[in-house]
Amino acid sequence: MRLTIARFALLAATGLALASCQSGPKSAPPPSGKSAALLAMEQVAISAHKCWIASKDPAFKSYQMANELNSFSGTPRFLLVPAKHYGGKPLLVVQAQGNSSRVDVFGPLMAEPLGARIGSDIARWQSGNPACAAAA
Repeated sequence: MRLTIARFALLAATGLALASCQSGPKSAPPPSGKSAALLAMEQVAISAHKCWIASKDPAFKSYQMANELNSFSGTPRFLLVPAKHYGGKPLLVVQAQGNSSRVDVFGPLMAEPLGARIGSDIARWQSGNPACAAAA
């Protein structure tokens, strides 16, 4: 009986010693499961839809937005396509890749006069400012 009690005490002490060696809880918040690219693109896409499409901005009247944020390729993006031809060739592609929060913008619209505005809007939204127009 004494041997069993001694073994139990030894087992309990070993368990406590091992438990004390474990690292404590981390102070960092649990990851959201979203990549930096997806987080950046969500922010930009919400502002683009609000400011360009939902507001019925005349400069974007002939386009509609096609969201492709649920990309399993690690490249969340959205497209501007002709309003009357949803399946048509994209005129603007706005995307981010992998674990980068850098947003790339390209397509035929960037060579048009509207391209400068698109570039400044995207840069503003990417920086965290959701305003529809640059401050005067």
